[in-house]
Amino acid sequence: MGFPGTWMTESESVVYRVVPKCACSTIGQIMYYSDHGEFFDGDIHDATQGLHKWARDESQPLINANVKTHSSYAFTCVRNPYTRILSSFFDKICGIQRNGKRYRGNLVPLIIQKYGIEVGEPEDGFEFDQIKSFRRFLLFARDTIRWRRPMEPDIHWSAMSGHVSTFIVNGGRYDKIFWTETFNEGMQEVLDAIDTPVEVKLDEVPRFNESEGHGPKRVHPVEDYFDDLSMHLVKEIYNRDFKLFKYDFDDPSNKMPVGEIDLDEVHAKLGD
Repeated sequence: MGFPGTWMTESESVVYRVVPKCACSTIGQIMYYSDHGEFFDGDIHDATQGLHKWARDESQPLINANVKTHSSYAFTCVRNPYTRILSSFFDKICGIQRNGKRYRGNLVPLIIQKYGIEVGEPEDGFEFDQIKSFRRFLLFARDTIRWRRPMEPDIHWSAMSGHVSTFIVNGGRYDKIFWTETFNEGMQEVLDAIDTPVEVKLDEVPRFNESEGHGPKRVHPVEDYFDDLSMHLVKEIYNRDFKLFKYDFDDPSNKMPVGEIDLDEVHAKLGD
């Protein structure tokens, strides 16, 4: 199976396991900059050179050899499951993608038809009942993850622990897992632990939020989107994420972690 979703600098200074919707655009650009002294012109997910990616055939032997021998510092980044699934909804379901179209072609019409959600249109300022639609989307997300219908789960809303685990199961080991909510502190720890060809000054790095501005703005506080049933669905989907990455399940308004991530626990529980 190898190491899907894994990126590595060309200098092999650092290895990163991408977790979608967890600052991956910014992290990828920092890695690119640390080798080349400039940011990639465009969305880093589109880069086909300047950064090793498992999706590039020529990168696979290099990533495989590095990870299997733990030759470089390896890390990943996680996010509160409540804000992550909300972000996925507004970006991937309601937003217009960078190619000017809806995400995954017939996906949005499918869930409009089967689950009765609304997503609005750019022409009407994306006017729709966000809370009602989001809760219906959550049912859809649960169905894809639990029963793989009406389609396979999408990487943007499948559990973070699933992404994180493939790296471990196939022979990798993380040196650091940090939270998007304390991004600067976590990313600085990574940079302090590695030697890069180009120095990165984190406070001068822009945020690369590639999904921003393509869809509706969230108009309610996070907690308003989650009633008792929604919280039950979130627990069904993301229970392991809350426990391993130390987020507060009981209070959707608290996006901050409530404990320290135990790397040994993560490796033990996700390494099966």
